[in-house]
Amino acid sequence: MPHQQFNRDTRVELAILLKTGRSQRQCADTLGISRTNVCLEINRNHDPDGVYRAAHAHRRALARRQSAKQDRRRIENDRTLRRHIVRKLKLFWSPEQIAGRLKRMVGHTVICHETIYAFVYAKRPELARYLRHQKSKYRKKRGSWARIERNRAMKIRHIGERPLAVAVRERLGDWEGDTIVGREKKQRILTYVERRSGFAAANKLDVVTAEIVEQKTEEWFQALPHAKRQTLTRDNGSEFGDYDRTLEERTGMGVYRATPYCSWERGTNENWNGLLRQFFPKGMPFATVTEDDVQRAVRLLNNRPRKRHGYQTPREVFRGCYDSS
Repeated sequence: MPHQQFNRDTRVELAILLKTGRSQRQCADTLGISRTNVCLEINRNHDPDGVYRAAHAHRRALARRQSAKQDRRRIENDRTLRRHIVRKLKLFWSPEQIAGRLKRMVGHTVICHETIYAFVYAKRPELARYLRHQKSKYRKKRGSWARIERNRAMKIRHIGERPLAVAVRERLGDWEGDTIVGREKKQRILTYVERRSGFAAANKLDVVTAEIVEQKTEEWFQALPHAKRQTLTRDNGSEFGDYDRTLEERTGMGVYRATPYCSWERGTNENWNGLLRQFFPKGMPFATVTEDDVQRAVRLLNNRPRKRHGYQTPREVFRGCYDSS
């Protein structure tokens, strides 16, 4: 029977078999491991009271393996080599240059550059500042940026997938969204405009994150009648995150994204943002703007007559008082 090392799972199985009264030979047959290995495992890793417990046995095995490697650690056990590596690192040599130079000097590989990196990060982290490319503290959870963009694209729908009724403005409930930026760049005003009526909503954002924007968006649209929340078309800014599918589930709206750098695809919203700039001009610090200031401007715009509505206001049209004659 070929040699097979024990791991956590096989140790758990062995402990269970022994607890049920199986012999070492029976355990070996069940596990598919030689009786000799089973005997060695029990003798090496049983508790002082003679009972074999899987968790304790696994910890003992790991500790033994770790200590066994100490004698073979080249840098830690060779003072001359260690001092040479540290000295060259402080001269801003890379581990690859150190290893390569040693190989050139003695004619064979003395140390691998990966071993030097491991030594620095595990034993001498203060030397990491001499490395040109330092190890990142955090690792991207989803891999490369290209993969992130592909994953994000799977969670959003393009404006080309919107129903035709949105383009012809034949119903209420189709919205467009964006933000306008203050001088500080960090504070913004979140805006949503209904395409047919021109009725709008806005909120001041002292802190801009995708989570906050999503919360404000859900609160606004969940308060509306279902018939007046059909679709939402938004910009591709990072402040909108990739929560489109979640927003669809919670509001019942179809959520779409305009083409990047094509602001005319959200013309209604862009036009309304321009009207709002009358109250909050470009270059104005938004730190001086309050939520009350924003709501006052919104009320003034929603109650301002529009020529395209026969001089009815966006509020009147949105509330269903629109006269088409």
